[in-house]
Amino acid sequence: MKRSRERAAADLFAALYPRLAGWCRRLVDDDETAHEIASEAFTRLWARWTAVAEPQGFLYVTAANLVRDHWRKLERERRAVRRATAEAAVNPPAQQAADPSVRLLVQSLPDRLRVPILLHYYADMPIREVSVLTGRKEGTVKADLHAARELLRAHLGRSLDHAR
Repeated sequence: MKRSRERAAADLFAALYPRLAGWCRRLVDDDETAHEIASEAFTRLWARWTAVAEPQGFLYVTAANLVRDHWRKLERERRAVRRATAEAAVNPPAQQAADPSVRLLVQSLPDRLRVPILLHYYADMPIREVSVLTGRKEGTVKADLHAARELLRAHLGRSLDHAR
């Protein structure tokens, strides 16, 4: 039994790790961090191996949460650096706030909207696959993607209006 469990885990790792690490790489722009996140997702899956019904979904949702934590850490570090160097900053903070990156806006979305955006647009998964991985109906995924796009559009529109 233990051998078959280890074999199944090894097969899953071989099949999914490259794609998961590549997806993480596109989200965090750093190979080392992407591999750390993908490895941590597999480690967490292994710890719950017998209780997880859908391993691929578990891996992607776990990785999405780890990416979100990474983004939050980076934003905290950026804010600390901006505070520490406020006098020497070339761009005033108001100008920086008027030019948000899409990544920061995606990060600010609620989980129920952020995870489908990450899976569909960043991992290039079809809506059907996002539906299976998140355990939501396809119509719900479509509605969440629409709501997320509207929120992003509104944030970007406000930012562009302030920049003018």
